[in-house]
Amino acid sequence: MVADRIEREVYIPAPVDRVWRVLTTPEHIRAWYAFGGCEIDPRPGGTLRFRWDEQGEFHGRVERAVPDALFRFRLASEPDQPLGAAPGDSTLVEFTLSPEGPGTRLRLAESGIRALAVPDAAKTKHAEYAAATWTTALEELAALAAASHN
Repeated sequence: MVADRIEREVYIPAPVDRVWRVLTTPEHIRAWYAFGGCEIDPRPGGTLRFRWDEQGEFHGRVERAVPDALFRFRLASEPDQPLGAAPGDSTLVEFTLSPEGPGTRLRLAESGIRALAVPDAAKTKHAEYAAATWTTALEELAALAAASHN
């Protein structure tokens, strides 16, 4: 059975407002996730584009943004395709931030993998790749937020 949801969490020794900035601003996203570039309008309904030289550009749409608390967006499952072109073309990615002592607990969930309109083998590959990618990305995000002062 293909996993439908990937969950990760990390404690970051940085205040929640700093983690929010690293999570939602293009110059930071380029350093921890979208290494080929990023464009983002972090307001609900805003668009986003993440680029990787080896994979192409992935389009998305912000569904909800509550500063210092929640960032949720739909992300196309295939590169260089507009979001919403077909049913089952995206997953839902959600980051939840909560203060914890002097730092921040950041939780990530990517869901909707089983609803993707691709064969099961492609769903499995997506789930495996996303699990590894999010693990590494959160480590990078945590290190950046902990070291950042802007």
